[in-house]
Amino acid sequence: ILMAIKQETPPMHAWLCENPVGVDALTWKELPTPQPGKGQVLIRIQAASLNFPDLLIVQNKYQHKPELPFVPGSEYAGVIEAVGEGVTGLQVGQAVACLSGTGGFGTHTLAPAKLCMPLPAGFPPVDAAAFIMIYATSHHALMDRGQLKPGETVLVLGAAGGVGMSAIQIAKVAGAKVIAAASTDEKCDFCRQLGADETINYSTQDLRERLKELTGGKRPDVIYDPVGGPFTEPAFRSIAWRGRHLVIGFAAGDIPAIKINLALVKGASIVGVFWGDFARREPQANAAMMQELASWYAQGRIKPVIDRQMPMSELKAAYARMGSREVKGKLVLVND
Repeated sequence: ILMAIKQETPPMHAWLCENPVGVDALTWKELPTPQPGKGQVLIRIQAASLNFPDLLIVQNKYQHKPELPFVPGSEYAGVIEAVGEGVTGLQVGQAVACLSGTGGFGTHTLAPAKLCMPLPAGFPPVDAAAFIMIYATSHHALMDRGQLKPGETVLVLGAAGGVGMSAIQIAKVAGAKVIAAASTDEKCDFCRQLGADETINYSTQDLRERLKELTGGKRPDVIYDPVGGPFTEPAFRSIAWRGRHLVIGFAAGDIPAIKINLALVKGASIVGVFWGDFARREPQANAAMMQELASWYAQGRIKPVIDRQMPMSELKAAYARMGSREVKGKLVLVND
């Protein structure tokens, strides 16, 4: 029976990173279709999203450095084709989404069953592949670490990107006022479509002056910062009393340094956000959070905006588009 299944199943192909010197070194190769071990499932990948860590990991710049060779692609969705020993709650034919760090940019992958999110009916794979990383990060950041309350004001930096998009939507669900900051007028218009109340084009407007104007001098209670670089310090200097500056990441490339006396005079907090470790250390709390996010999606309160769907074969072009800073929302690679 197993031989018959193997004959009917197309061979596995994947983008292989054998030397982490950049995107150009990735090669599309036929590989043996693996069989799941204990606690694993084999997933036929329907869609995989492109996230900023997917660029860093093939440049050997990410904190997690997988053993070579590896298949990049941290986040994906598909259908379970086989389950390994000890797997409960998942079965062959079930649709799932997964954020495992690697393995997504191919036709099949092995994934830890404990990292798979079963998908309810009506949750398309393209949306599912663009869901876990951004919404889990933003929910953990704003609701848990930021303790966001209705009526507070949130400043979202890099607001037109994937995590920025999710932060706008979640902050609005929480009843907050959202000021979205982005680098072009087009991106600012996109943020308004997502629900932002006000926008700042920080390429043409002074961030601090505009924040003072938009808040009537009160300034933002929570700053959602996935950008770093030159925007972090002026944003933190503009934070409200008892404000919380959420450190999400450093898409600008540079890790900024803030004089710590600023936290003192503002009575403000600099709060680290590491959703991946939260999920590992506090699995029950994370599972409850994911259940709430899935219900919000089902209710139409949150939904990823897909910048573009591209064939899996065009991964390098997708990386180039992400690097051009043109992306609004999420880029998703799809298999036929």
